[in-house]
Amino acid sequence: MTLVRFGWMQYSICAVLALGSFTANAAEDPLHAWTTGAKPALLETWVQERLAAEKADIQKLIAVKGERTIDNTVRPYDDALNELSLAGNEAYLMYSVGDSASLRDKGQELVSRISSATTDLNLNQEVYRALAAVPLPSTAPATKHYLERALLEYRLAGVDKDDATRAKIRKLQDRITDATLTFGRNVADGKLTVTASPAELKGLPEDYIARHKPAADGTYTLTTDSPDSTPVMNFAADTGLRLRMYLAYNQRAYPKNVAVLKDVLEARQELATTLGYKTFADLAMADQMMGSAANLKTFLSEVDEASRGAADKEFNLLLAYAKQQKPGLTGIPASDASYWSEQYRRAKYNFDAQSVRPYFPYDEVQAGILKTAASLFHVQFRPIPDAKTWDPSVSVFDVYNDVGSDQRKLGRIYLDMHPRDGKDKWFSSAPIVPGIRGRQLPEGALICNFSGGVPGDPGLMEYSEVVTFFHEFGHLMHHILGGQGEWSNAGAFNVEGDFVEAPSQMLEEMFRDPGILSSFAKHYKTGETIPAALIARMNAADAYGRGRWTQAQLFYSTYSLQVHDRAPEQINFDALLRQDAQRFSHFTFVDGDRMYTSFTHLTGYSSNYYTYVLDKVIAVDFFSQFDRAHLLQGPTALRYRRTILEPGAAKPAAELVRDFLGRPQNLNALKLWINEEFVTASRNHPAKGE
Repeated sequence: MTLVRFGWMQYSICAVLALGSFTANAAEDPLHAWTTGAKPALLETWVQERLAAEKADIQKLIAVKGERTIDNTVRPYDDALNELSLAGNEAYLMYSVGDSASLRDKGQELVSRISSATTDLNLNQEVYRALAAVPLPSTAPATKHYLERALLEYRLAGVDKDDATRAKIRKLQDRITDATLTFGRNVADGKLTVTASPAELKGLPEDYIARHKPAADGTYTLTTDSPDSTPVMNFAADTGLRLRMYLAYNQRAYPKNVAVLKDVLEARQELATTLGYKTFADLAMADQMMGSAANLKTFLSEVDEASRGAADKEFNLLLAYAKQQKPGLTGIPASDASYWSEQYRRAKYNFDAQSVRPYFPYDEVQAGILKTAASLFHVQFRPIPDAKTWDPSVSVFDVYNDVGSDQRKLGRIYLDMHPRDGKDKWFSSAPIVPGIRGRQLPEGALICNFSGGVPGDPGLMEYSEVVTFFHEFGHLMHHILGGQGEWSNAGAFNVEGDFVEAPSQMLEEMFRDPGILSSFAKHYKTGETIPAALIARMNAADAYGRGRWTQAQLFYSTYSLQVHDRAPEQINFDALLRQDAQRFSHFTFVDGDRMYTSFTHLTGYSSNYYTYVLDKVIAVDFFSQFDRAHLLQGPTALRYRRTILEPGAAKPAAELVRDFLGRPQNLNALKLWINEEFVTASRNHPAKGE
């Protein structure tokens, strides 16, 4: 992980840059390395041109004689970062979704090379001294913050160390990058299969079974990819099938990634001590909102106190129900957690998650999310059907402003939403092209793995998948709207890393609004609008389990912190996993669970997975400011766009929060959100049969 925050190396939400077809001469398009008929050599040529441009920008900066200014020093510095961002995004995309193993290999190789070039820039003392010599502007607060942030990142990178120490840092950073890429590649390539008999498919949706053709012996082969694994965990009635899928999913990069993760942690810890920090966790939080590992431990304790009571109550209700259905049951294994939660919601709230799937065919969901975002963010999405993309399934839209008479183009988005062989298996959003006011419009992409995208398959989505779509689209809009500023490296993905999930989690809350849902949720066969009573039951069922969700996030946050806040030789991955699971999860730990080998957040967010918890606190606080009866109308939506999204990284994230809320965030809204099911039960939970 580099200390200068480039989107292609920092987050799980990262990793993609949209590409179209390679041109004969890569220099014809300095923003994209088009991929139709892409070949590794052409990708390398394009990346090398970006790296050459970066070096030219730095030489221009260094060659300045006389007084240092924003124009002659900060501008070429930002131009250099822009070239590195373009090159890094491009190479990472090919590593993530390239259509051949050779192209993915070349992408991985180039990401390592670009990361090394980034480290060189981070440790360049001439550049640091030049930036430090620029007087801080008193009349341009965004530029002042940008320059102050850049100098901080340089110091955290070790630019002030002696030659030998900086050489050591460079080697450690390269080692971390290579190991991180190997970890992710092992996960992407680690698809496993599970065999099931026809009887074991009981409970799964009919369209799910229809997508899978039986072998000659009548058995079905299921994979650990999300469209296969998630329905099994939620709906399959057979305990054995759920257990086999659970273990396969959590072992898909085991044992390969055990040694790889150890290497990452050893190099990170050595980097931290070399830079004067006791642990990598302290280094990783030095430039974040949280500030330090000590602050994080206090925060996690406060959230634990706020959520544990609700989590206990939720589980006790669940266990009592499970015991009624299965006498003699003493506990619920983690592999059965989703299944029993689904069964409980059906009984308690008269809500079957499968009942809403017919109202969420993929194409209608995509259209509905675009419509909702257009209204909320005051923009227009115009399809570009002839745009060249890296795969025919990718949809492209140009984004235009829609505020009064201002109808200017703001950027472009790419939606790559269905699984393919060799494609990254996660759900992510990332910058494509950074925005620079007056020079370069931002572009961004979603890389997801929803069902559908093939003839005859409507891609019926679970409501949790629709929430995920809303979440990732929130990242995308943050990038486009926050990419209208003066500096390439001050866009939305350059805010403090522990703020980046707040806007996306805020947008999740919009999904539950009946008015928004009814505008696009139509039955894929009849065209019927989703019934209001069904939405009410869905929302009631969805409110159940928020305490346990929060406790689960504390589990991931604590585990991520603990593997980064001590000497690596003290870490036993399996023992620590079991210990933390028993502390935060009510479900019985399953022997053979090796989730840490495929938990890419450990190499992406490192110790800072807590971002999801902190940003849930902020997100529900943000959402509490909206008029629940008129979410898309009134002044709040535009005020949210102006104060939270548009500034990008033009000011500290804590200031963005205060600008919108009028105060710092607190836990009050989170407590209400967690306990909503219990507080509103008598008013909002329709009785079964209504």
